[in-house]
Amino acid sequence: MTVSGVRLSGPALALISALTFGCGSSESPSSVDVADLSCVIPAGQIFDGGPGKDGIPALSNPELVTADGPGLEYLSDDDRVIGLLWNGDAIAIPHNIGWWHEIVNLDLEGLRLAVTFCPLTGSSLAFDRAAVGGATFGVSGLLFRNNLIMYDRNNPESLWPQMARGARCGARTGAGLDMIPVIEMTWAGWRTLHPETRVVSGANGLNRNYTVYPYGSYDVVGNDQLLFPMESVDRTRPLKERVLGIPADDGSGGIAFPFGELAKVGGVAVVEYRGPVGDVVVLWDAHAEAAMAFRPVAAGQTLSLEARDGTIVDVETGSTWGVDGLARSGPLTGDRLVPVNEAYVAFWFAWAAFNDGTATWTAPRAS
Repeated sequence: MTVSGVRLSGPALALISALTFGCGSSESPSSVDVADLSCVIPAGQIFDGGPGKDGIPALSNPELVTADGPGLEYLSDDDRVIGLLWNGDAIAIPHNIGWWHEIVNLDLEGLRLAVTFCPLTGSSLAFDRAAVGGATFGVSGLLFRNNLIMYDRNNPESLWPQMARGARCGARTGAGLDMIPVIEMTWAGWRTLHPETRVVSGANGLNRNYTVYPYGSYDVVGNDQLLFPMESVDRTRPLKERVLGIPADDGSGGIAFPFGELAKVGGVAVVEYRGPVGDVVVLWDAHAEAAMAFRPVAAGQTLSLEARDGTIVDVETGSTWGVDGLARSGPLTGDRLVPVNEAYVAFWFAWAAFNDGTATWTAPRAS
C-alpha cells in the first residue's frame, strides 16, 4: 500500500488495514483532497492515513451509563479514560472508545464540545465547538506529524490538526479552538474519585471490539516505531513516554512534565512551576497514573499545596485535594482549583514536534 507517496508494509500496513476493514461499512470511505484547500502547513507533511474520510467514525452523543451500568464489559481497571467535570457532573470517555472513533462530540448543558483522542500521538484534548458554530467534528483520515486531523461538518469545511488546536487548511484557517480541561487517568482511579460518573457505553451497535487495542505494541514506552515520516523527531526522551504539557502563548514552546520524571518524586506529589505559562502546580498520582496542572487558587484565595503522607493538603486550611483538583475534605470541600485549560497529555515525540523549544521538567536529584 502506498500512502501519499510513502510505501507502507509490515506493522504499519497491518494497523491501517485493521482500521480500514473494521469500519463495518459497505461503502468505500471518501478522501479529502488537500489540493482543493489552502493550507498553512506543508502539504508534503500531510499523510493519508488509509481509512479515508469518516472511515474512522466519530461519535455524536453516545449513550452515557453509570459506572456499574450495561455496556461496560470492555473496560478494565488499568484502561485509561479521559475525565471531564462539567456543571457538577463527571463523565469518562475511555481510550478504548478513542482507539476506534478518535472524536466524541457531546452536547452538554451550556456546552457543545468535542473530546478527541489520537492513538498515534497519545494526545487527549477537548474543545468547545463554538469556533465552528457548534458543528460536529469528524475524522478526515489525514495526519500531520502522525497526529489526527479533524474536519468540521460545515460547508465549506476546514481541517484542524488536533495538537495545533486550530484550523490549518480551508475557510477557517487561523481560527483557534478554546480548550475544555480534561484529565487522563486509569478507569480505577477515575471511578474511585467519581463513583457517580457516567461513561460512554460500548453497546452502540457499531461492531467494534473495544477490548482490543488495534495498534499492537505501538504505545509501549520502549517502542520507537512511528507510522508516518516526520521532518524531525526529538529523541531526548522515550518517544512514547506520556508527558503533561502546557503550551506557552509567547511561542517559547511551553513546558512538559514527563510521567517518568513525576514518578520519581513519589506516589502523590505537588510540583510548583513558574515560567512562561505562569504560576502553576502540577498534581501527580502514581496509582491513578494521572497528572494535571492547576492555578493554586480556590474559593478566591491563593493556596500553598504540598504532599503529606500520600495526600495533597493545602497549608492555609488543611483541606485535602484529589489529583483532579477537587477538595475532598476540610473547610474547602467541594471547591476546585482553577484548571489550566490548555494542559494536556501526549506522547513525548508529538509534544516536542508541536511545541518547538519546549522546556522539560526533571525531578530534583535526591540529596
